[in-house]
Amino acid sequence: MRLKSEIWVHALLRRCFVQGMFGAVLRKGAEEAGAIYVVINRLDGTVRLLGPPPGPSIDEQGERLWIEVSPPVTSALDVQPFIDKLTKFDPDIWVVEIEDRTGTAGLTITPAN
Repeated sequence: MRLKSEIWVHALLRRCFVQGMFGAVLRKGAEEAGAIYVVINRLDGTVRLLGPPPGPSIDEQGERLWIEVSPPVTSALDVQPFIDKLTKFDPDIWVVEIEDRTGTAGLTITPAN
């Protein structure tokens, strides 16, 4: 059983706070099943934008899988225009920003093929 998007986002933020990271919801989407995108701010002017992978989005242990969006968004200035494009296609998306110098925010990131 999958968690509702809203519950999963709040759990991610709580986990990040416990680990000493800061995070915030940049855009609220559909509570039930909106796609979730995560902006990881490395605090050096670069970011990493993760979204759901094509195909299965959960691994064997029940963890959500993530893939870097293509083309990669690497600058904080490029995030909002990319999000604007996504919301024109799917207005139900969630966007969460996490500040993490490692660039992973504790998420399972699958390599791009």
